[in-house]
Amino acid sequence: MARVSTKANKNIYQRIREALHLTRETASDLLESLPPERIEKIENERSLPHPDEVLLMAEKYKQPNLCNYYCANQCPIGQQYVPEVKVKDLSQIVLEMLASLNSMNKQKDRLIEITADGAISEDELADFIFIQQELERISITVETLQLWAERMLATGAIDAERYQAYKEKLEKR
Repeated sequence: MARVSTKANKNIYQRIREALHLTRETASDLLESLPPERIEKIENERSLPHPDEVLLMAEKYKQPNLCNYYCANQCPIGQQYVPEVKVKDLSQIVLEMLASLNSMNKQKDRLIEITADGAISEDELADFIFIQQELERISITVETLQLWAERMLATGAIDAERYQAYKEKLEKR
């Protein structure tokens, strides 16, 4: 039986591999192009993973959240522009989305007032920033829903062929 690491603060790549009950050697077989030594360097943070390695792990481990984690935390560009999205239950995602949409519904008239003249005055600035933050919460919730759907597709909980067929049908409208 393979030894299990007792390291206290394991990174996400190691936690996911171990949750799948994979040794570095069996993970290497699954990942095909990553030798166990490379996996060990990534997991012990002696080397950052390359984007193609993260894509491969996300696909083979069926963990699309690895891509968001990498972009938000390890990619220099993503660290500035990509918020980290946490995996949540569908019900929690929907409730957060509805709360944000309800809040924005109340703010839409104020946004029109603020932006109608093409400039943001000093007395409008606080409201404008609040509305921006609410829109950012909506954006993150949308990304969370997308990540949830990708995970369900990766694990087979949603039929990928039917999903794609419905998606293409809707895009033609």
